[in-house]
Amino acid sequence: MENERKSQISASRRFAIAPMMDWTDRHCRFLHRQLSSRALLYTEMIVADAAIHGDRQRLLGFGQAEHPVALQLGGSDPAKLAEAARIGEGFGYDEINLNCGCPSDRVQSGTFGACLMKTPDLVAACVAAMKRVVHVPVTVKCRIGVDEQDPEPALDMLADAVFAAGADALWVHARKAWLQGLSPRENRDVPPLDYGRVYRLKQRLPGKFIGINGGIQTLAEAAGHLRHVDGVMLGRAAYHTPAILAGADALIGVASRQVDFAALLETMAAYADAHVARGGRLSHVARHMVGLFHGQPGARRFRQILSTETTRSDARSDVLRRAFAAIDEAAQAQEAA
Repeated sequence: MENERKSQISASRRFAIAPMMDWTDRHCRFLHRQLSSRALLYTEMIVADAAIHGDRQRLLGFGQAEHPVALQLGGSDPAKLAEAARIGEGFGYDEINLNCGCPSDRVQSGTFGACLMKTPDLVAACVAAMKRVVHVPVTVKCRIGVDEQDPEPALDMLADAVFAAGADALWVHARKAWLQGLSPRENRDVPPLDYGRVYRLKQRLPGKFIGINGGIQTLAEAAGHLRHVDGVMLGRAAYHTPAILAGADALIGVASRQVDFAALLETMAAYADAHVARGGRLSHVARHMVGLFHGQPGARRFRQILSTETTRSDARSDVLRRAFAAIDEAAQAQEAA
C-alpha cells in the first residue's frame, strides 16, 4: 500500500501547483482539485515551530478531497523539522517538502528559506532527519543560487547533498534569489530565468527527480519543459487563471476534461456555505475564484461581485450564484449580438 501511494505521488509530481504564501490555503487547494484530479497540490510554507507549537488543526488541517497534497515546511533545525514532518505525516500529507527558496525578510531573520542555499550540508542534515521519522517522500524546493553565488557549482552542491541524504525529489525555481536589494515580490520577476541551468542539472543526474518552476505561464510551456526535466510546477499562472488546470491532467497521463462550470458552482457553493456555517467568511473561499473566467465575456463583472460582495459578514453562496450568472448573461448577450 505504501509503495502504491508513493508511486501515485511520483506520477502526480509530473505536474504540481507551487506553494504560495497567502494563496495556497486549503480553500484554494479545494478549488484547484475540482479542476485537476491528479495535480500535486502544495500548502503554503508552514514554519516548523508553528507546526509543533501552534494551532495544528488551523495550520495543518485539510480535506480528504485535496489528495495528493504536500506539506511545505520552513526551518533550519533538523530536530524541529523532523518533529514537524512527523506531525505532518500524522495529518495525512502525501509528501513533506523543505523550503530552500523563499527570500522574504522573515525567513532571512530565521536563517532558512533561500538562505539555506549557502549551507548545503545543513540542508542535507535536515532532509536526513526528516527521512528518519516519516515514510512519505521528503523533497526540497530551492533556487539556482543566491546573491553572488555561481549557479553552476551552487546548485550542484545542494542537489548532491540532498540526494545523498535521501531526498526523493528536487524542485528548482530557475532564478537566483537576491537576499539584499530586492523585495520578495521583485525576487519572483527581476532575477533572470535560467531554465538551461535546471536542464543541465537533470542531464547530470538522470536517475534523480528534477522538477522546474518559475515564470511558466501555459500548459504548452509546461509540456515543453517536460521534454527536459521530470516535473513542472506552475505558480501564479495557476492561481490567476485556474481554469487552465482542467488541461493539466493530460500532462500526468490522465484524460483532460472540460470544466463543467455549473457543477463547479454547485460544489463551491456547498463548500462555501459549510465553511460559513463553521464561522468562516465567504471571502475566504471566493477570493481564490476571482480569476476563473479570465479573458471571457463578463469576467470583469464576475470579479467585481466576488471582490466586493463576499466581504460582508452575512454573505452566503447566493453571491457566488450571482457572479456566475453574470458570466451566463454576458455569453447570452454576445450570442444575441
